Amino acid sequence: MSLNRYEQTLFDHIERHPEERKHWQWKAQEAGKRTGAPGEVLRGLERELWDYFTERSQHVAALRELSHGGVRRVSLQNLAEYLVRLWGPPPKPRSKPAAPLD
Repeated sequence: MSLNRYEQTLFDHIERHPEERKHWQWKAQEAGKRTGAPGEVLRGLERELWDYFTERSQHVAALRELSHGGVRRVSLQNLAEYLVRLWGPPPKPRSKPAAPLD
């Protein structure tokens, strides 16, 4: 999975800060448990990541550099999907096909 530079910088920030990582691990686990269309669940997490990015960009130099000249909305959808894959609950195993009746 390829992350854009906003996503990669935000992920690096989260990884370097244990409390932030713990928070987003919990968010990813909760998102993975939600029922509903997977796309809707990921869009919700993506919106939360964007709100987090805009808030932290005021205080974190690496994020502030990305938004030089004002914060411009970019997609963090790949990061949302990556976090759920990385920290969410393991996927349910696929059921085995029924044995052929001979």
